Amino acid sequence: MKENLVRTSMLTEREKDTLSFITSYYTKERKAPLLTEIAQGLGIQSKGVVHRYVSALEDKRYIVRNPKTRGIELVDHPDIDVLPLLGRIAAGKPIEAIEDKSLINFAHLLGGANRYVLQVKGHSMIEEGIHNGDLVVIEHASTARSNQIIVALVDGEDATLKRIQFPKKNVVRLIPANKTMQAKEYSTDRVAIQGVLVGQVRIYD
Repeated sequence: MKENLVRTSMLTEREKDTLSFITSYYTKERKAPLLTEIAQGLGIQSKGVVHRYVSALEDKRYIVRNPKTRGIELVDHPDIDVLPLLGRIAAGKPIEAIEDKSLINFAHLLGGANRYVLQVKGHSMIEEGIHNGDLVVIEHASTARSNQIIVALVDGEDATLKRIQFPKKNVVRLIPANKTMQAKEYSTDRVAIQGVLVGQVRIYD
């Protein structure tokens, strides 16, 4: 863990953007992007600039060059993170589950240089399907859009996972997803946004 934190801090913002794009592309396409695709995804005109970012990621051991994977292979996501996707199953009316040979790499899906995991304690978000003991994946952020679920630090002491709204200027509303609890409003100077919810994991013993 310490090594990963140190290595992440060594990346420039553009290198982080490049790594994030490569990781997201892997998740969606199950193959590495070409340099031209990275350039297009990042809005960069020069393929040479993208090549420099990719080379930096290789030097810092986030990727390796591999002709069999379109030139790029992520090294922080070993095969143990990959599980087979064997089909679809209904939660209501039964349907046939059909093997389709796909793979889901959870490190690609949820990982990222700017993300971290928290374990939920309490029941304030149960109506969003977020239960006590669940793991939530948070992306570091200091701002958020209205109605996003965020990690908020109130008065510099109490961290909480809530849906955020901005009902009026200089006011923040933090909203639980539990009908037995009430939303609370604070002045903006009392609330620091520390991240935005991007994923959730529940482990069944």
